[in-house]
Amino acid sequence: MGKSRDESIPCEPLRRTMLRLQEVFNVSSINAMQTRLETIATQHGLGFHLTEGICYLTADLFYLEVVLLPCGGVDVVNVAPHGGALVASASFLELLRSKDFVRFSNKLGDLYRQYNIPGDNEIKLKLLEAVQALGKDLEQMSHVLRTSDDPASQADLINNGIVGSVTSGKEGGPLTVQFYVSQDSSLKTMSPEGCPCPAPETLVHTALLTVALTDVPHRLQVASSITQPPQLDEQGYPLFKSVNEVSCDQVPACFLLKLQPAVAMMPTLWSKLSQITDVSIADVDLQWAPLPRLLTSNHCGGTPDDQDIISTVSVAEGGMHTYVFPIEAWEGPSHQCTLVDTVSFTHLSHVPALLELLRHQCDINSVLKSALTSKCAVASPSCELHFEVLPETDTSFTVTFHPPDTDSLAVLVVDIPGSRQVTCRLYGAGLNDSTMEECLSNVIKRSHSLPVTLQTLHTKLSAITSSLVSPTLPVATETDSDHSAASPSPGSAMDTHGASTTFSQSAPVPEGHCAASASACYAAVSVSQSELLPEINPDTPDGP
Repeated sequence: MGKSRDESIPCEPLRRTMLRLQEVFNVSSINAMQTRLETIATQHGLGFHLTEGICYLTADLFYLEVVLLPCGGVDVVNVAPHGGALVASASFLELLRSKDFVRFSNKLGDLYRQYNIPGDNEIKLKLLEAVQALGKDLEQMSHVLRTSDDPASQADLINNGIVGSVTSGKEGGPLTVQFYVSQDSSLKTMSPEGCPCPAPETLVHTALLTVALTDVPHRLQVASSITQPPQLDEQGYPLFKSVNEVSCDQVPACFLLKLQPAVAMMPTLWSKLSQITDVSIADVDLQWAPLPRLLTSNHCGGTPDDQDIISTVSVAEGGMHTYVFPIEAWEGPSHQCTLVDTVSFTHLSHVPALLELLRHQCDINSVLKSALTSKCAVASPSCELHFEVLPETDTSFTVTFHPPDTDSLAVLVVDIPGSRQVTCRLYGAGLNDSTMEECLSNVIKRSHSLPVTLQTLHTKLSAITSSLVSPTLPVATETDSDHSAASPSPGSAMDTHGASTTFSQSAPVPEGHCAASASACYAAVSVSQSELLPEINPDTPDGP
C-alpha cells in the first residue's frame, strides 16, 4: 500500500489555488490595486508615485503609467522612455485586468533589465540619447529601395533588406531588427503513411538594439549619421557622415545587438565580427563544440559528446532519409563553433556588414539543421536512403550516398560561400551535366533543405537510370560478354573520368541494413574523398 498523506499538511496544489483566488478577490478596490502595484515596483527596485488615481512605476530611463478606475479596475497602461512619448501597452493592460500579477511582475522585470544601463545618471542619459539616434537612422535605412523579385514579401525584406525589417520599440521596449528567416518555411515533408507532416516552425532571427559599458571609451553618435538628403553608394547603401561630421559623445560604452536566438558561429566568421567593428571580442569564456552538436543541443542534450549524430527525416511520398554526422570529423579546430548572443559595434555603418555576416552563418546553419530532426537516435529500420554529412571547408560540406541501383558511391558538395550564395557540385554519379548541378543549386537556395534537395537528386538519378536500363534487353551470351569489356553497354553510364559504371536494378539491399549501428551501417560510406574519386575535390576542374 502507498504511504497515506499526512492530513495535517495541506495539499500543495490546493494551497496555491486558494492563494490565487485570495489574490484576485482581495484586489477589488482602487486602494488594493495601488498597494499591489507599489509592492511589485518595490520588488524590482522601481519608484512608485500616485496622483489622482494614476500610478507611476518609475526607473531612471523609463516609467510605467497605470490609470485606475474607481472600482479598482485598470483603464489604460502606458510605457514611455525618459523624455519620450507615451505608448499604450496592450500586454501590460491585459495582465492587470486579468489580475495575473505574477506575469505582470515578470514582464516588468524584463523591461527593467532592458533599460538597466550601468553607470551614473549622466552616462545613462547620454547612452539613451545615442541609442535613440541610432534607432532613427536604422529605421530610415530599412526603407531604402532595393532590387527584389518580391518587394512586398516580408521574408524578402528580412533577408535582403540593408538592415532587415526594423521595428521601433514596441510598448516601450528596445528597437528590434529582424535579419533572417528561412527562405521557404512553407515547405512540408510527408510522414511514412503519406500524410503531410506539420510545416517546420518558422524561426525568425532578431537583434535587440541596446548598449553596454566598455573599458575603452568610444565616440557614439547622438545625431543622425546619414547624409541629408540621403544618397546611395554603388552597392545601394546610404552614404554615412564621417565621425567628425556627426555630433558624438565620448563614453565608456558601445552599441550592442542582442541576438535572439543565439547564432552558432564558426571561428572564421566569428573572427570577422571584430574586423568589421573597432571593438575587441574576448574569447576567454567562449565554449566551443562541433556545429551539428550545437544545432541539436536543444533536442539531443542527452546524447554523449563523442557519439555520432544520427537523424531520420520524413520526405515526400512517404520516403525516409537517414543522415549521419560523424562527430569526430566535425571536431576539427576549423569546425568547432560557439554560440554568439551579443555583437558589439560603435557606428551605424557597421550594421549592414554585421547582418550580412550573421546571415551567411544562418544560411549554413539552416541547411544543415534541415537534416537534423528533433529526435536524434539510431537509424530507423524503415529508412530508404542513407547519407553521411562531412565538413569540407569552412563554408562547405559533403554528402556521401549510394546513387539509385548501384553499389558505388557519389558525393554532393554543397558550398555556401556567402549570404544568399549556394552552389552544388556532383561527383561520382556517372554524370557530367552542369544543368543538374544548377537545378540542385536552385532547389537548395530556395528551400534551404538538404532532404528536399537530395530527394530531388534521387528522383532525377532514378529517372536517368530507368531510361538507360531497358527491360527488353536480350540475355547476354559469352560473345556479348567479351564485347562488353571493350565498349560500354546500354545499361551503363560514363563517369567524369570515362570509367564505365553499371546500373544494376536487381542489386539487393542487405537485410537489416538500416537497423545496423552507425559504425557498421555506414562503414562503406565513411571513406576519404581521395579513396573515392580524385575528382571529389571541388577545386578540381571538370574533365574535358
